[in-house]
Order: sequence, then C-alpha cells, then structure tokens
Amino acid sequence: MIAVDGLVKTFDSLRAVDGVSFLLQAGTITGLIGPNGAGKTTLFNTIAGIYRPDAGTIAFDGERVDGLAPDLLFRRGLARTFQIPRPFAEMTVLENVMLAATNQEGERFWSNWLRHGLIAREERALRDRAMTILEFTTLDRLAGEPARTLSGGQQKLLELARILVGEPRVILLDEPAAGVNPVLMDTLVEKIVALNKRGVTFLVIEHNMDLVMSVCNPILVMAQGRLILEGTAEQVRNDSRVIDAYLGGAVA
Repeated sequence: MIAVDGLVKTFDSLRAVDGVSFLLQAGTITGLIGPNGAGKTTLFNTIAGIYRPDAGTIAFDGERVDGLAPDLLFRRGLARTFQIPRPFAEMTVLENVMLAATNQEGERFWSNWLRHGLIAREERALRDRAMTILEFTTLDRLAGEPARTLSGGQQKLLELARILVGEPRVILLDEPAAGVNPVLMDTLVEKIVALNKRGVTFLVIEHNMDLVMSVCNPILVMAQGRLILEGTAEQVRNDSRVIDAYLGGAVA
C-alpha cells in the first residue's frame, strides 16, 4: 500500500530521517518502534504530507504522493492519528465526527442558497453514518457530550472515529496506547484488529512492547533516523541491534 524509498528529512544539521526505505504491505498491522529521537514521528509526518521530504519518494497504492497535502492524502484513503488528540473541545462528540466528512454539498457556497433539500438529506445520512461509527467505537452513548469531557482514552477512540468517516484504506497510528487506561486500551486494540480484518492496513508507532509484540507483524525498528531492522516479533526481540538501540549508544 505504501512504498517508501530513500526517504530523507533534515532540520538544519539534524538528519531526522536518513535514507529510510520499506514497503507497507496491504492487510498488515505493521509496528514502528525505536527509542525517543529515532525519527519515527518525523517519518510519519513526512508520509502523511505534513513535511515535504528532502530526498526520496513515497508511493501510495502505486502512485507518487510525496509532497501532497494531508487533506489530499486523506481523500485518497490515507489517514493518521496523533499522539495527543486535539478534538474541537466545545463541539459534541457527534459533531466532531461529522465535521471530518469530505466533499459535502453544504461546503459549496451556492448550494446553501439553492439546494436546501439535498443538503438536509446529506446531513441526515452523515449523522446516521457518524452514529454507526460511534457505536463501533463504543462512544455512541456520549454522542451529545462536549468532546472536552472525554477521558484520554476516549479521545483516542474519538480520533479514530473521526478518520473512519473518510473510509481510509491505510491508517497511521501515533502511539495509540499513550495515556490510555488498560480497559480502554483493550477496546482500542480490539477495534484496530476488527478494522484490519475488514481490510484496513495499519502502521503503528508504539512504545508499549506488549501491544506491539502481540498485534504487529512485521515490525520496523528505527534508530538515529535509520531503519535498522524489519522482522517478526521474535526476530526483533532477539536482535542485538535492537537491544543496543534501546539500551546503548543509539538512544537520543
């Protein structure tokens, strides 16, 4: 689904992503691990269109997409979450999900004057769809509550619900377990696995090794901006380069 070839991203003299190449295979839940400062989030941001690469290419479903803006990638089926969710705090949970829909008739200036009926029907259909997604993510009972009232784990589920409106084929998850209590973490993992079984491909940054080792295959390991290993949980667990990256001189 995604082919990264020789990707480079620098900030002044820091080479945050240093010639990274890998293939994200369709239908997988691929883990991306590494010590703090390894370049994982910079790699995510570059794939997702937040940063432009300084060198290398990114292809999504066979087409070059490096340099495309995040909204254009989202419309193509590539979505990402963030380590720290940022919902619209005073809007309701349902409204937060509905606003993520793209290409709505009501976004067009003249339609608001001339196509009231069509916009109303579209709005009802979107509301029903958003409620179905909230039910899937176990947030339906909170649909009318302001997003600011949600716990950290519930906000992670809300962020997942928002991107599901776009029917993504690939989701980049940035530390889904961070700040989430074990019960909600189990729910989030359950939803990731369920979506994967429906055909959604995942690339997951995560520091929770129990989650990574139990759910992700393959696993990519980064250190100092470079990809040092791609393998199974067993291969990663026993590789001396990975052990050194976490415990030795590669920790940044």
